[in-house]
Amino acid sequence: MNRITHFEIYTDDPEAVQPFYKDVFGWKFQKFEGGPIEYWLITTGPDSDPGINGGLTRPREGQRPGTINTVAVASLDQTIKKIEQRGGKICVPKMAIPKVGWLAYAEDPAGNVFGVIEPDEKAK
Repeated sequence: MNRITHFEIYTDDPEAVQPFYKDVFGWKFQKFEGGPIEYWLITTGPDSDPGINGGLTRPREGQRPGTINTVAVASLDQTIKKIEQRGGKICVPKMAIPKVGWLAYAEDPAGNVFGVIEPDEKAK
């Protein structure tokens, strides 16, 4: 079975961007000790919930962002407000994905783009 099991967010200042994700999504960060690079493990929620965890680090030479991860939230409208309050911006406004939910794309303060979705089978 081939599934995404981890994600990474690249930023020039990992510690500066952590409060954004803590405040908006409640994620937890723990510095990974003993690795070859500065790396922070991200816990996005309890293991009993569906989803994946990830990491936060500085870009390695030659790396470019190429994947957008989407975060499921209970309220897209409330999350958009939090994103903007914490220094992020909405780069693609809220839209309906029929029978899936409400989706928007945002940038964190470091310029990383991500999706935010409120699942809603009645969206149209």
